[in-house]
Amino acid sequence: MAESILEVTGLVKHYPLTQGILFKKQVGAVKAVDGVDFTLNKGETLGIVGESGCGKSTVAKMLVNLERPTEGSIKFKGEDISRMSGRALKAARRNIQMVFQDPYTSLNPRMTVGDIIGEPYEIHPEVAPKGDRRKRVQDLLDVVGLNPEYINRYPHQFSGGQRQRIGIARGLALRPEVIVADEPVSALDVSVQAQVINLLDRLQDEFDLSYIFIAHDLSIVRHISDRVGVMYLGRIVEIGKDEEIYDHPTHPYTQALLSAVPVPDPDARDHRERIILAGDVPSPTNIPSGCRFRTRCWKAQERCSLEVPLLAVPAEFRLASGPAAHDSACHFAEEKTVVPQEETPEATPDDLDQGAE
Repeated sequence: MAESILEVTGLVKHYPLTQGILFKKQVGAVKAVDGVDFTLNKGETLGIVGESGCGKSTVAKMLVNLERPTEGSIKFKGEDISRMSGRALKAARRNIQMVFQDPYTSLNPRMTVGDIIGEPYEIHPEVAPKGDRRKRVQDLLDVVGLNPEYINRYPHQFSGGQRQRIGIARGLALRPEVIVADEPVSALDVSVQAQVINLLDRLQDEFDLSYIFIAHDLSIVRHISDRVGVMYLGRIVEIGKDEEIYDHPTHPYTQALLSAVPVPDPDARDHRERIILAGDVPSPTNIPSGCRFRTRCWKAQERCSLEVPLLAVPAEFRLASGPAAHDSACHFAEEKTVVPQEETPEATPDDLDQGAE
């Protein structure tokens, strides 16, 4: 049985909407995250996908305590880190680090690479004595495929892919157990994306890491993830192993997402069924009753407006042992054939050399 390292239960983040200048009155709320549950096992990569605005990045920020949850708990090895503060929170943050989306704005342009990667040691001096820090920073640069002699350079002297490697090195500095990667390759060229993804894959084995990997690109998520969660309007609507989600999706939203991914094979492209969703994503300030996907779903019935579907194995699949028997929040879940997605090609070891960028 896999050992659970992170347990998220009932996670909610609402941002209040107010009126008035002197006497502010709350008139509503932006429900960015509205009840998210998942577990992360030791050594596992959990991918989270969904449209822009579905709450993926807000979940990431709450996991590292950059945002405080409105409700719910985030338990790291049994301890609820969402309610911690002071020294307890500082100690807990050593174990959960983040790699940010934009390699250009996530690094301080006034600091050298050595100062950026070594900054965690200033905050947690017990991790590395002052005399050892320069050597540790150089070792981290080497681990992520950069020349250790670059320690005195500034971020503007690096390419986008190299800057993201610097961000990864900073995340590794305190030897965390969990890394939250919030769209770490979306701002990079396709060829560099493969290099960074394969670097993360190698570092997971080398440092015994567990990943929360957030991305838009479904093929990249499939390449790196053991399990995948699909988010829609603040909630996870389907979650399972990568082959369950990609080859045997049961939620209509997941099926629509997969049908929208470009297929390079012309024959497969001609025989696929393209699912076009009606309407726009509802506002997070006015979420539909019952199933929040019902306003765009071709299966919607009266029950969908009255009952909130639970994220569980659908009744029709509970007695089965096949890949369709995974959690799906739909009253009328059914398996639908979707053209299998192509995996991201692996980079060769030579590609991972910093000169390839």
